[in-house]
Amino acid sequence: MKQPTYIQKLIEQGEHQQQDFKFEISDSRKIAKTFVAFANTDGGKLLIGVKDNGAIKGIKSMEEFYMAEAAATMYSKPEIEFGSREWNVEGKKILVITIPPGDRKPYYAEDDNGKWLAYVRVHDQNILANRVWINAWRRKQNPVGTIINYTENERMLLEYLEDNDFITVAKYKSISGLSRYKAENILTNFLSLDLIEIVFSEKSVVYRLAGECFE
Repeated sequence: MKQPTYIQKLIEQGEHQQQDFKFEISDSRKIAKTFVAFANTDGGKLLIGVKDNGAIKGIKSMEEFYMAEAAATMYSKPEIEFGSREWNVEGKKILVITIPPGDRKPYYAEDDNGKWLAYVRVHDQNILANRVWINAWRRKQNPVGTIINYTENERMLLEYLEDNDFITVAKYKSISGLSRYKAENILTNFLSLDLIEIVFSEKSVVYRLAGECFE
């Protein structure tokens, strides 16, 4: 029996947090959204010339590469470095774009209205990054770092998370009496220091102690 090729093995994995399929690139802005999501999360591969169901369609020309290049340079901020390689599978050409995890987060993609938005990759979806996550990235990039004033509000947050699996901004506001701005700022501080982590569930964004399991 003929052994599957490298590309066929990738396709068998399906789309996931570090892999996406594109039938073709017809809009560089839409591809920039995926590039940014990969760069802001764990990196990933974009297989161009592959349908969502894994069927190999192939690409017609190097135009796909130039569209990807435009996505990374014109419609992503900061610009995103990527690797590319063309593969021949079943007599068809597949373009594989590899995006490494970014070291200049947050990365933004320009939408059709000229607005710059940050995305993260969650499972096989590109999700808008919320304000807490964006601010935490910025704090990590700041050479001054983050200083926490350990008050009753910070203690309350840690004690709650020690007794509960997770917390939302709304719940933290409720138990602390803080404004949304102050509650988000404390969560940002803890997130930037990797004391807590952010988790996207199907219905909401929640925060938990770093390293904790989440069902």
